[in-house]
Amino acid sequence: MITSIFSKSKSINFIIVFFITFLAFIIARVELINKPITLVVVLKQTMLILVCYASILLLSFIVSKNNLTLKNNYEILFFSLFLLLITQTTSNTEIILSNFFILLGLRRIMSLRSQKRVKNKLFDAAFWIAIASLFYFWAILFFALILISLILYTDNKLRHWIIPFLGVVTIFVLSISASIIIYDSFFEIFNLPPKVSYDFSNYNSIKFLVAITLLLSFGVWSSIFYLQNIKKKKKAFRASFKIIIVSAVIAFFIVIQAPEKNGSEFLFIFAPIVIIITNYVEVIQEKWFKEVFLSLLIIVPFITLLL
Repeated sequence: MITSIFSKSKSINFIIVFFITFLAFIIARVELINKPITLVVVLKQTMLILVCYASILLLSFIVSKNNLTLKNNYEILFFSLFLLLITQTTSNTEIILSNFFILLGLRRIMSLRSQKRVKNKLFDAAFWIAIASLFYFWAILFFALILISLILYTDNKLRHWIIPFLGVVTIFVLSISASIIIYDSFFEIFNLPPKVSYDFSNYNSIKFLVAITLLLSFGVWSSIFYLQNIKKKKKAFRASFKIIIVSAVIAFFIVIQAPEKNGSEFLFIFAPIVIIITNYVEVIQEKWFKEVFLSLLIIVPFITLLL
């Protein structure tokens, strides 16, 4: 039954996904009920939910444009369910914005496959990732995706290796200019030095343990089959699939490095992991097992709401 609903791309699927996302968004803001509701608060929360929706649409575009999955909507369904699994991922403004710009950068990186307007795409990718790092410093680790993509596409042109750094320098110069105007200081806008924390005690709750176990178990298991099946993909698309697995690894390191481990940092890992899991779901032959697999992914996020 579940497979029949989301096995094909339909408008109703987006309505369901947007509803689940809205539910996660509202649950994460229960504490706002006892606070005065002002126009500024309403506008800010409206902006954030729209960015969440835009991220889902952008993820769907990246997947369909690069044939990362078959023509279905599993990836956006899983994305919304993971937002519900860890509702804190919808509560941090900086991370929501940073993740959106990372997706914009990923979109440009993926488009390198066509080998057209390469210089523009490299600059744009670095530009978006640099902006993402202004909101959340450790997002800068995704810059490595650009360099890895150049290796995967065997690009030996020196100017192509220099252009991404120019994109970062551009944002750096603009940020310094803004910092001087706003704060009368060169580097105040960067919130330096970057903070790191390896204190995982915040994860020591039933809800977080269930959520992390689900993400790790399903993610690692799906990754095994994902890596095995890359060779079966069309040669032109193999680099794109490799970029996704690398982005998942980078996102994992961001979670490890996160200075405040409140759950919101897991948002970075959702986009690559849902693509990986979707690819696994698509190769499951036993219908009953696929239904059980999907049922767990759907039911567990709702169960965690009761924990």
